[in-house]
Amino acid sequence: MRYLPLTPADRQQMLAAIGVGSIDALYADVPAAACRDGLVELPLAMGEMEVERRFLSMAAKNVPAGAVPFFVGGGVYRHHVPAAVDHLIQRGEFLTSYTPYQPELAQGTLQYLFEFQTQVALLTGMEVANASLYDGATACAEAVLMANRATRRDKAVLSGGLHPHYRSVCETYARFAGFELAARDPARGGGEDLARSIDERTSCVVVQNPDFYGEIRDYSELAEMCHRAGALLVVVVTEIVSLGAVRPPGAMGADIVAAEGQSLGNALNFGGPHVGLFATRDKFVRQMPGRLVGQTADAEGRRGWVLTLSTREQHIRREKATSNICTNAGLCALAFTIHLALLGEEGFARLAQLNHAAAVATAQRLERLPGVQLVNQSFFNEFALRLPVPAAPIVEALAGRGILAGIPVSRFHPERAELADLLLVAATETATEDDIDRLEAGLREALI
Repeated sequence: MRYLPLTPADRQQMLAAIGVGSIDALYADVPAAACRDGLVELPLAMGEMEVERRFLSMAAKNVPAGAVPFFVGGGVYRHHVPAAVDHLIQRGEFLTSYTPYQPELAQGTLQYLFEFQTQVALLTGMEVANASLYDGATACAEAVLMANRATRRDKAVLSGGLHPHYRSVCETYARFAGFELAARDPARGGGEDLARSIDERTSCVVVQNPDFYGEIRDYSELAEMCHRAGALLVVVVTEIVSLGAVRPPGAMGADIVAAEGQSLGNALNFGGPHVGLFATRDKFVRQMPGRLVGQTADAEGRRGWVLTLSTREQHIRREKATSNICTNAGLCALAFTIHLALLGEEGFARLAQLNHAAAVATAQRLERLPGVQLVNQSFFNEFALRLPVPAAPIVEALAGRGILAGIPVSRFHPERAELADLLLVAATETATEDDIDRLEAGLREALI
């Protein structure tokens, strides 16, 4: 009973108490395609050394991002993380700490979260930021919910340039929270007129900058149109390093910024964990989800930090919770904060310049290949190429040669035949001249 504390009778009693007939009934809303029938194909029992050997064998099938030329982006980016970041976050007082309910015992955690909020507000050009969310996608959906509350409306307009995963999370929220989504066509192109979709029910318009295809736009005019109609502008940023070179959302008139902070301090890690960034205007602060750390003074006048405006379902004001997000990505937020502090303002701008330079060099080389067209008018460190053939087989062929060339857009939109020839290519500061040479040569050969 050491690892199985509940008997079958215990489980039946619990199911009866909540009014369901089986454990499977708890997963009724999970699509059948996402459910597994039967056990995972693994041995039921193995010795410790046997397990180690089996896992090493399985791991050997993976290609580490740093082992080959790597040009994969699509919302998750490979950047150099200074060794000091991992060294510091693995200190016991950071690695094992949990939620700072008792401020007198958690001043260190509260202070770094306060510094994190300050950094996010400065990067985004906004007035206030929270103490992080799970990731960029949930931050985006929470931004829509917040806009609904702030405007007392129930319709959100999503740009076709919004990342498909972010769009999917918003659709899930809409399904269960009961609001309407007007999602625009995801086809590549810069001609979408989002202002035409705004009506008296529109709570917000959600755009991404740079967008899913890497295009950079100025949304100042759209922000004015939203405000005239009583709606809010939500700007999503999936590559936070871009804000070292691109005009921040706050300067464009954004009301809410939802972003992914993985690029700073957090390695790829097979897709997670990530850190969601969330910033807004002071006038909306009481509608902001998650935690907010504030600065105060103790009884002796010393500077200190406390949680403030935390109307969350875990806290005593849970009936007024602004979100069901039950925690923050604290350790990932700390890694973000340390990395950005190590860079400083000048270092962050320099990092952005290196990213853009690497992407420009890559794009210039690839667009010279026969039949290859650069579809972007502008980009930061990621761009879209139109190939003369479907992109997915080309990516697979290059992967077989030890080159991770990017992401075929068809992976996100398999139903859209007109997107099958689009390839997303991301080049960060980690891309070397040799990497670009190999990508160019590999793509040239694969297209013959």
